[in-house]
Amino acid sequence: MKFGTDGVRGVANTDLSGEFALRLGRAAARVLVDQPHGSSVVIGGDTRESTSMLMAALAAGFASEGVDVARLGVVPTPTVAYEAQRRGAMGAVVSASHNPYRDNGIKLFALGGTKLSDDVEQRIENEVASLGPLGDRVGSIEFDPDHSAYVDHLLRLLAGRSLAGLHVVVDTAHGAASELAPSVLRAAGAQVTTVADQPDGRNINDRCGATCPETVAAEVVRVGADIGIALDGDADRLIAVDHTGTIVDGDHIIAICAADLRSRGELRHDTVVVTVMTNLGFRLAMQAEGIEVVETAVGDRYVLEAINAGGYSLGGEQSGHVIFSDHATTGDGLLTGIALLDIVARTAPLAELARRAMTSLPQVLYNLVVAQRVPDVADRLADEIQAVEQRLGKTGRVLVRASGTEPLIRVMVEASSADEAESAAAELIRVAERRFA
Repeated sequence: MKFGTDGVRGVANTDLSGEFALRLGRAAARVLVDQPHGSSVVIGGDTRESTSMLMAALAAGFASEGVDVARLGVVPTPTVAYEAQRRGAMGAVVSASHNPYRDNGIKLFALGGTKLSDDVEQRIENEVASLGPLGDRVGSIEFDPDHSAYVDHLLRLLAGRSLAGLHVVVDTAHGAASELAPSVLRAAGAQVTTVADQPDGRNINDRCGATCPETVAAEVVRVGADIGIALDGDADRLIAVDHTGTIVDGDHIIAICAADLRSRGELRHDTVVVTVMTNLGFRLAMQAEGIEVVETAVGDRYVLEAINAGGYSLGGEQSGHVIFSDHATTGDGLLTGIALLDIVARTAPLAELARRAMTSLPQVLYNLVVAQRVPDVADRLADEIQAVEQRLGKTGRVLVRASGTEPLIRVMVEASSADEAESAAAELIRVAERRFA
């Protein structure tokens, strides 16, 4: 298996087996450990039925190479990143994020909780294929379920303020934050109603969470809450809904947070980092506010690389990955939720904030399932893409790319009208289907 946009991912016990997880743990230890006498790693995972098996194998792989393992149990991906940073350890997460329960994946963090570069991932892939004999040191494996340091870290974002007076519906996607999210929000003072917080090993992301915000939207309207937040399976991203049930996506959340940080003098270099998937309306709104926009490829690690390179404080993706680099080494759905709720508590209802922040242009996104990934799909469809772009003119935009984690071709079109965007996207999907499906 090879690394995609966010670690390795595949069907559990088929593409992603316990044997592979053990070999990956060994390979990661050999590549990432920079001490002659071993190191340590923190490992966590989500609620899928295959996660405990894969965590055990991964832990065994690290320990067999002399690395001491702390098993955190079921925790969000950002908890692992935070604990790796706090302890100066490596990190590993067993999760397939927003995918169905049959899939699983493994994400790795370097010492200190930072995401891996493409070069390091390639070195680990090479090591998996050529593992040599084991050494004579064996690391320990211990269970460490105390997550209080991470909870305190989240609450510090409020700087002593409270979310009292806010009624929040939180949808945890039956995932890694099912216990943690409601307890943190209640500790912050909010009134909390929960949905999709009863994992059974197979219901993760099933018609709930950040990929199906309609679930939390319906509950917000039903109970008359002020706001709803929906996490994905590993809780590293978040989508919100206002009191009317209207969905507020990552673009709007980033725009709201950028304006708030700037008003408080905390948006470094008056710049925000986003990906090529970010709506053109976001770019126009930031331009009007005098905020610079840096664009990267899809994937929160590319956003983080740009943030670190430029010394910026905020970036993220339309899908809800948001990175506050002054507080975290990776995207954190719970941290984003607390930041957004804090802005609402201090300023105005979410509906008003979202309306002020930006106006999205009509955007259509199609996914085409293909037999195998087509990494160079944009080059192979260059003529067809150019023809559509010329027809749309300056009020439109086209993006065709291969998914980094699944055998999909993604076609995104923005245009001045929904009908125009829909027609153009359908045209490109038909071409891709003839060529690659």
